[in-house]
Amino acid sequence: MLRQNLEHETRNIFFSKLKNITAAKIEEKNSYLCTAFQVLKDMQQKDVFYRFQKFLSKTEGEFHILEHQVPIETQMEYFKNSNRLRSFMIPLKSALTADEEEYIRFVSELHDPETSETDKKQILSVLAVSKQIRAYRILEQYVQSPEKELADWAYMALMESRMTLESDLTDEKFIYISTGLGGKGKKLRFYILLLSTSGDPFLDYQQQVIEREFAYTLTQEDGEIEQFTIKNNYIEMFVLLPIHSDIKKIIKHVVHECNQYGNFISDAVTVTNVRKLTDDEIAKIIELRENKIFRTSP
Repeated sequence: MLRQNLEHETRNIFFSKLKNITAAKIEEKNSYLCTAFQVLKDMQQKDVFYRFQKFLSKTEGEFHILEHQVPIETQMEYFKNSNRLRSFMIPLKSALTADEEEYIRFVSELHDPETSETDKKQILSVLAVSKQIRAYRILEQYVQSPEKELADWAYMALMESRMTLESDLTDEKFIYISTGLGGKGKKLRFYILLLSTSGDPFLDYQQQVIEREFAYTLTQEDGEIEQFTIKNNYIEMFVLLPIHSDIKKIIKHVVHECNQYGNFISDAVTVTNVRKLTDDEIAKIIELRENKIFRTSP
């Protein structure tokens, strides 16, 4: 049976705007953001991705997927801070009614090495919620060459600024969807880890079968393989699939088709939209799987 868990404490994150969500209604008007929330070893939440899809199917509006790969922890910190700015009404008048001189000061402080990282984050967040086109232009320019430590935060600020402006300037409902791996256009990006059944390296013909079958099936589903990497005894992939795709069904089908040629792919398949696994995490998964096989062997 296809499993979408990592068999250890690696986080499986899906997203929704349902009951137990960290998703936030960013604007009181027409703009929503559905951001990832964490499922820590709670497999009762395993259907949350499909509940999210059900929510989307019943929701009218224009969907946008945030394309950049921003760590979930950074996203959660950003939106927590943003919501705090709104909820506690921290004085935003300087941003909301800023004249050109004040905007020049914001820019100066953003580029001043003496300004702390915390203060720069606050400047970016205040600009993001200001609903001012001038503020958006400042963010847009800053994102072109940000400080490394602030690049993800600046990108999130730019996206929020865009949301609030689009919400204010149009009557259209906008739904922005954010995951750790991001996406492209109307498609989400997923990371897939395939292990060999035997624990040995995949043979050349097996590698070819896997790449061919995945490419063919994903094309049929309006998806694509972005990256295909062959390692010692496992294969990693980044794939893009439309947001309404049944990812579990698709991956299960491809694995089944590949295994018609020799049952060489383990059913311990990992699929996540959070981030790429590290070498240590993959080694741990392989170790746990081998120990399980050893314990269950006659």
